[in-house]
This record gives sequence, structure tokens and C-alpha cells, in this order.
Amino acid sequence: MTTIEQRGGTHAEQTGVDEHLTPRRTTVDRAIGWILTVTGVLGTAAAFTLAVEKIHLLTDPSYTPSCSINPVLSCGSVMVTEQASAFGFPNPLLGLGTFPVVVTLGVLVLAGVRLPRWVWLGLQVGATFAVVFVHWLMFQSLYRIGALCPYCMVVWVAVVLLFWYTTLYNLHHGHLRVPARLRGAVDLAVDVHAVGPALWLLVTVVLIAQAFWSQWQIMLA
Repeated sequence: MTTIEQRGGTHAEQTGVDEHLTPRRTTVDRAIGWILTVTGVLGTAAAFTLAVEKIHLLTDPSYTPSCSINPVLSCGSVMVTEQASAFGFPNPLLGLGTFPVVVTLGVLVLAGVRLPRWVWLGLQVGATFAVVFVHWLMFQSLYRIGALCPYCMVVWVAVVLLFWYTTLYNLHHGHLRVPARLRGAVDLAVDVHAVGPALWLLVTVVLIAQAFWSQWQIMLA
């Protein structure tokens, strides 16, 4: 009896693809659709809520936003700053214009649509801009404004997860080129994919605790 290899050659021979260079299916591959969908939904919901609160604040300066809980967790204190309109319009409008796109891409991936490389690279560019902008806003909140916006922090988490998993996916599948000697590092990062976001969250919590330590002590006294 002839084998498949005898009849038509191996899969690699038939397709012309070296099987050793084909990325194995990983947790990141299985999860990327859900990551895009969930982070997109969270970001859209937070941006929409912030936009509504901003409108209320513009129409009624005495309005207290629902996320103004105490002197530290205070959306109202953040919304009235220049940083809240970094590009000349309220920052939530950026989220309302971009997060729904992320949701759409996530749904397409979950539906089995194979997105072309240029789409993944476009998403990478957007996620990179978003993560840089988010960390600038984080610095401003901790060390310039002196207050935290809970809804904004939801966006921080969503953007970091979006950036991290989009980058891993693009590296793993060769959308972002890396030297052969770094493939092992990419594979390791994929295998321990949750470590990156966990470390980021831990560092963020430490920075928040340090920046507002005196206020925490007063509120807990």
C-alpha cells in the first residue's frame, strides 16, 4: 500500500513550505479573536461612558461624574485638565473611533476570516500608538494631575492587553520580521504569554500605591 508521501510527497513538498518554519498553533492563536473582541468592547464601553460624563460636565459644571468616588478616584478632576483633550478634543472620542474597529476585527477572526498581513500591521501601528499614549496619560494622572479616573484605567488595561497580544501574534506569525536567532525568545514569550500583562499590572499597582500613599493613609485612617 502506498503512503501519502509515496503518492504525493509530504505536505511540505506539496505546498513548498518548510514545516519547521510554520508557527505552531498556540494559546495566542486560539485567543486572539477573543482578546480583540473583549478589549474592544471594554474600550468602547469605557470611552462611551467617559464621553457621556464629559457632555454632562460641559452642560452642567456642578455635575459630579459617577466615577468621582473620592479625592484619588476622581474622573471629574481628570476631565477638566488639558491632558483630557490632548489633541484638541476630548480623548474619549479617540476610543469611540477606534475600539469598534478592534471589535469588528475580533469578530471576523472568531468567524474564521483570515485577515491579510496589512490588516495585522495596521492594527499593530494603532495598538503601538495607543499604548504609548496610555502610558503618557498614566504619567500625567500619577505625577501631574494627582487623580485617577476609574474608566480611564479600564482603557489602560484594555490597551495593554491589545498591544501585548497583537504584538505576540504578529511576531509569532512573521507579520513582524525578527532575526532567526530571536525566534526562540519569541516562542518563549508566546509560551508564557500571561507574564507580560501580569508584570505590567503589578508595576502599575505599585506605582499607584507609591504616588498616592499619603492619600491612602488619610482615607484609611
